[in-house]
Amino acid sequence: MATWQQFEREAGELASVVRARFEASKSHVLATLRKDGSPRVSGTEVDFQGPDLSFGSMLGAVKALDLRRDGRCAIHAHPHDDGDAKVAGVAVEITDPDEKRAYTTGDEPPGDFHAFRLDLHEAVLTSVEGNELVIRLWHPDQPVRVIRRK
Repeated sequence: MATWQQFEREAGELASVVRARFEASKSHVLATLRKDGSPRVSGTEVDFQGPDLSFGSMLGAVKALDLRRDGRCAIHAHPHDDGDAKVAGVAVEITDPDEKRAYTTGDEPPGDFHAFRLDLHEAVLTSVEGNELVIRLWHPDQPVRVIRRK
């Protein structure tokens, strides 16, 4: 499992820019898998609690049910001129009450809710630099790869 903290240790500069993209806006796009394998996109908010990137859902929401069935997901930060940031991995539901309390931010809806942390498998930052599309790609235990396209 790769935590956000591991991403910061292995690729600090990229992690900082990707995190700034997520913190620049409140709402982002979460992609999950439906029962039939087709994609579902939903709005979500993220937070950086302890070593993890975490996110939540209203109790019983279809995106949470998707993640309980198959945790594979991607989160796309709200687009901005500074770059296009995405993370992907496996959502792990936090069900232990004490651990769940540690992941709360105070912005949760009243009552119970689903809380997830992301087992990070990749982070990507795409930007335009001059006349090139520049893609910076990180996978756990690997150096950042930079791909340039004209």
